[in-house]
Amino acid sequence: MFGRFERTIALRYLRTRRGERFASLIALFSLVGIMLGVATLIIVMAVMNGFKSDLMGRILGLHGDLNVYAYGKTITDYPEDVARIQRVPGVRRVIPMAQGTVLAEAESYSTGAALQGISLEDLRGWPALNSGVFDGSLDNFKGNDAVAIGVTMAARAGLHVGSSMTILSPNGRSTPFGMVPRVHRVHVVAIFDANWNDYNSNVVLMPLAAAQSFLLMDKAVSVIQINTTDSLNVVPVGREITRVLDDPRLNVVSWAQSANGFLDAVTVEQNVMFLILTLIILVAAFNVISSLIMMVKDKTRDIAILRTFGVSRASIMRIFLMCGAAVGVIGTCFGTALGIAFALNIERIRHVLEHLTGTNLFNSEVYFLSRLPARLVWSQVIEVVVLSLVLSLLATLYPSWRAAKTDPVEALRHE
Repeated sequence: MFGRFERTIALRYLRTRRGERFASLIALFSLVGIMLGVATLIIVMAVMNGFKSDLMGRILGLHGDLNVYAYGKTITDYPEDVARIQRVPGVRRVIPMAQGTVLAEAESYSTGAALQGISLEDLRGWPALNSGVFDGSLDNFKGNDAVAIGVTMAARAGLHVGSSMTILSPNGRSTPFGMVPRVHRVHVVAIFDANWNDYNSNVVLMPLAAAQSFLLMDKAVSVIQINTTDSLNVVPVGREITRVLDDPRLNVVSWAQSANGFLDAVTVEQNVMFLILTLIILVAAFNVISSLIMMVKDKTRDIAILRTFGVSRASIMRIFLMCGAAVGVIGTCFGTALGIAFALNIERIRHVLEHLTGTNLFNSEVYFLSRLPARLVWSQVIEVVVLSLVLSLLATLYPSWRAAKTDPVEALRHE
């Protein structure tokens, strides 16, 4: 498509010569603009993908794919319900839990917390927490006064393994003096890191029997948490569980129902960021138009001479197409390499920047996650590269067409 003669002329026009530095400087700025636009788009999309993936992983890992509730009531016959659910095809793990809201106190520290009662067997089979035990051991997670807390709560309250704390439940017993909240002294036997700040700071785990007694639940549970073999296809499993339980008091809720609005918001934000950052590449493409128009203006005499030597208009157009496309291709290649390298090392870069600036660039209390996630989706990287190349090519069409339309007689008349 592009002959050797055309490539030679295009390469010569791209070289900077005295008197043409300004046009070359604009072309350089265009190249840098395309490079930064492509790199920024790849980095931001990788971070958004990582953020969404980690959020989804945390939600599914800590809250289950499906949950069975009896709204406003407790689930009393849960052993039979658990046995029925376990026989449903596609169910991987079933965890009955007793839940309640408590006030946790340790010396001068106090906070509202979610008390979750879970058996030691279920806790050992819960990968999201079992693999994240930061200190202590789950072997001591038994009895009426043992609890496990998150690293954030432990740090704020100054607690460690062996420390004691007090939990208060508003569900107390009636006395002649009114409702008296239940108070219980417990000891920390394990500290976990769930990689989810909200869970690390607001959840207290207690053995199931002890939690049922403390929350006055009389051997009932609040929720039955279910993990499936395919988290993205839970609707058929949920329908089958509803059929097997055959209890109108029980409601089966999937993660898509409980967290769909939150994940949809992340998806919308991801799409909006893609559109906004595409404008950076578009602005750089307009710079390509400007630099190419200036090049055509400077090379008007050369174009006229080439036309008198018999060079066709199509060849002239291809010469300037190559000049403009070279800026887009080089900028896209460098931007892609920069974006991929930055995305793959973004956590290290964050630590370096935090060390240099002395500031916290990614507050886990604000963003829920304990680290800055990044996940490259190669199909999206290809989309960004194709988008950049197409915009760069489109930017060269009009200046190249104008160069091909140059009339050699008019161009040389005043020479």
